Amino acid sequence: MTERITIYENELYLVMEISSDKDIRLLHFGTQPFIEEKEWNDNKRSKFRLIELHLSGENQNDHHGSKHTGTNPGNRLTFSNWSDGRNDQGRKIEIYLIDELTNLDVTYHIQFFDKVPMIRSWSVVTNSGSKPLGLEYISSFALTGIDKEGLSTRDDKVRLHIPHNTWFGEAQWKEYTLPELGFHSVNEFSMKRIAYSSTGTWSTSEYAPMAVFENKEVGTSLVWQIEHHGSWHWEISDRKELLYLQLSGPTEAENQWWKSLHPEESFETVPVAIGVVEGGLEESVNAINQYRRRIRRANKDNETLPVIFNDYMNCLFGDPTTEKILPLIDAAARAGCEIYCIDSGWYSDGEWWDGVGEWLPSKVRFPNGIHEVMDYIRHKGMIPGLWLEIEVMGINSNIASKVPDDWFFLRHGKRVIDHSRYQLDFRNPDVIDFANKVIDRLVSDYGVGYIKMDYNINAGVGTERNSDSFGDGLLEHNRAYLKWLDELFMKYPDLIIENCGSGGMRMDYALLSRHSIQSTSDQTEYVKNGVIAAASSSLVTPEQCAVWSYPLQDGDEEEVIFNMINAILLRIHQSGHLAEISEDRFKLVSEAISYYKTIREHIPKSKSLWPLGMPSFYSGWNSVGLVFENKYYLAVWRMNSDSHVISIPLKDLMGEDVKVDLAYPRNGNSAWRWNKANGELSVSMKNRFTARLFEIEKLSN
Repeated sequence: MTERITIYENELYLVMEISSDKDIRLLHFGTQPFIEEKEWNDNKRSKFRLIELHLSGENQNDHHGSKHTGTNPGNRLTFSNWSDGRNDQGRKIEIYLIDELTNLDVTYHIQFFDKVPMIRSWSVVTNSGSKPLGLEYISSFALTGIDKEGLSTRDDKVRLHIPHNTWFGEAQWKEYTLPELGFHSVNEFSMKRIAYSSTGTWSTSEYAPMAVFENKEVGTSLVWQIEHHGSWHWEISDRKELLYLQLSGPTEAENQWWKSLHPEESFETVPVAIGVVEGGLEESVNAINQYRRRIRRANKDNETLPVIFNDYMNCLFGDPTTEKILPLIDAAARAGCEIYCIDSGWYSDGEWWDGVGEWLPSKVRFPNGIHEVMDYIRHKGMIPGLWLEIEVMGINSNIASKVPDDWFFLRHGKRVIDHSRYQLDFRNPDVIDFANKVIDRLVSDYGVGYIKMDYNINAGVGTERNSDSFGDGLLEHNRAYLKWLDELFMKYPDLIIENCGSGGMRMDYALLSRHSIQSTSDQTEYVKNGVIAAASSSLVTPEQCAVWSYPLQDGDEEEVIFNMINAILLRIHQSGHLAEISEDRFKLVSEAISYYKTIREHIPKSKSLWPLGMPSFYSGWNSVGLVFENKYYLAVWRMNSDSHVISIPLKDLMGEDVKVDLAYPRNGNSAWRWNKANGELSVSMKNRFTARLFEIEKLSN
C-alpha cells in the first residue's frame, strides 16, 4: 500500500510517494497537477529518488559511468516521518529518512517563499552510528521526470538555457537542444550526461551556477541556482527513458571533496533554489529575481541605490594620488555622484599586485595622509570608499613572511600560490582577528562607508590543513568566510560592501544574499560592456547590478550616451576622467545621473524584459527593459547592424494606447513610432553603436 503526499503552495504542485517498504520518491514538481502515468511500474517509480547519497565502501549499484545514480545508502534510505509547518518566509516541509544499515539519519528540507514560485532545498545528514562514514556525494535537490510533460520527443520539445561566463564576457546565455549538446536517446538510459561544474574559489569563472530547462511544447520552464561561492556541480541525464536533474555543492569526483562524518556529527549540503514557471527564459529570470530579493539581507543600499564613482576604470587604473583624486572628487560631486571609491593602489608606493595584504595607506601617494582625500570626499557631500582584497596576501607583502603557514591554504605541505598571492584561510581565528582589525581601521579611522571587496585569484581545489580532503577544507573556509561577513554586517549594518571578483567571477547568491551590490564586469570597451550590462540582470537583481559607465577622454557625445545607457537601468558605477572631458559631454553624464535619480526607486520593484532575446556579442541590436506598474523603461542599442530601424515587440502592450518619450538623451536625434495593433515600438538610429532610452507609459488600466 502506497502513501501519497501532495503539496500545493504558491501555484506549485509537489507530489511524493511512499511505497509499502517505506521508499520515498519525488514524482512531480510543476505548475500543473500531477498526471498519473499508467505504464509506470514500481521499478520505474523507484528511480524517482528524493536524494542521491553515496558513502565510501558502498556499492554504486547502477550502470552509471560518471553519473551520480545508483548511490548507496541513497537507494536504501527509508521514510521515517515528515513535518509541515510555517516560518517567516513561508511553508516549510521536512522529510525524515534513515538508513538502518549505517545508522545514518537524513533530514531533507523544502522551504517555500510566500507568493514566489520557487523553493529552497537542502539536506542535513547525521551519523547516528558508532563508526565514521565517508561522504563522497550528496544531492541538494534531485528530480526525475523533468521532461515528462507533453507528447513530443525530448529532442523536439526541450531547450536548455546555459549562462556562460568569463572575464570581460559575463552573462552570455546560449540556448541548446539536447542533441546540440551531444545528448541523444539511444536506450532507456545512457552513460552520457550534461554536466556543469566549477572547482575552486571563483564560482562563476566559466558558468553562472544556474540554468533554465524549458519545455517548449507545454510552455513551462524549470529554473535553478546553486547558492555557493566555492565548488559546485549539476547534471542532467536519463534513467528509464526520463531525464533527471541533480544539484549539489562540491563532490569527490568533480571537485576533490570528501568528508569523514564521525559519530554524532552532522553535515549540511549547499542550499539550492528551484522553481517552475509558465513561460521561458525571461519568465524564469523574473521568478528567480523575486526569490533573490526575498533571501538577501535587508539593507538601505538596495532601496536608495546611490550613484557610485570609482576612479579605476578608464580613469586612474589603480594609480591614485592626492593630486589626481582631488579634481575627480570635484567632478564626481558636480555630476551628482553620492559615493566616491578610491580603487586599488592606495596602499602601495608603486607596483602593488604582489605586495597587497597590510592595507596601510601609502605616504608617497598621499603626502598629507589619506584623511585629506577622505575628508574632502565628505566635504563634497559624498560617502568615502576604498578598494580592498581582504582574502589574499601578496607573496611580497610586508607581513606574509611574518605569519605562520596555518594562516593560508596549504597543499602538499606548501602554501598555495595563485597569480602571486596567497589565499587566507578564514577558519583560522587569527585570520578573522586580522580581517576585523583591517575593517575597523577603515571604518573607524578613515571614515569609510563603502568598500569595494575584490577577489582576483582562484585558489583551486582547496586546502589540506585540518580537513578530510582539499574540497572539505575549501567548503569549510567558504562557510567561515560567510560567517565572518554576517558578523561584519551585524557590526556595521549601514556599511556598503560591493562584491567583486575580477568583475563577475564570483557572482553567486551565497555572497549576494549578503552583499548589496555586485560588480558585473571588468570589460574596458564600452560597446562590449553594453552587451554584458544588458544581460546582467538575469544573474543579479537589477538593483544589485553595478555597471561601469566610463566616458572616454577622446570620445564623442554618442559614446557618452552609450556608456550612460549601459548603466542607467541598473546601478550606476561611474568612472572615466570626468574632470578632463568637454563640458558638453559632461552635461550628458549629469543629465543621465539626474534622470536616474527620478526612476531609481522603481528599480527594486521592477521586472526585467528582453524583447529581442538575450543580448549577445553577435546581435545587430540589443534591448533590455524594466517594467514597473504601468511604466516601461526600455534601453535600445544599435550595434553593428546594417539596418537603421528595429521593431521591438512588447507583447503585453499589444492593442494598448501608450505614451512614448525619449527619456535619455532628451535631445537625441532618433525617430520612433508605436505600432498599436501588433504591439511593437519601431526605433530608428542612423549610426552604428548608438543607444537610446525610452519611457513607455500604458494609458489604460
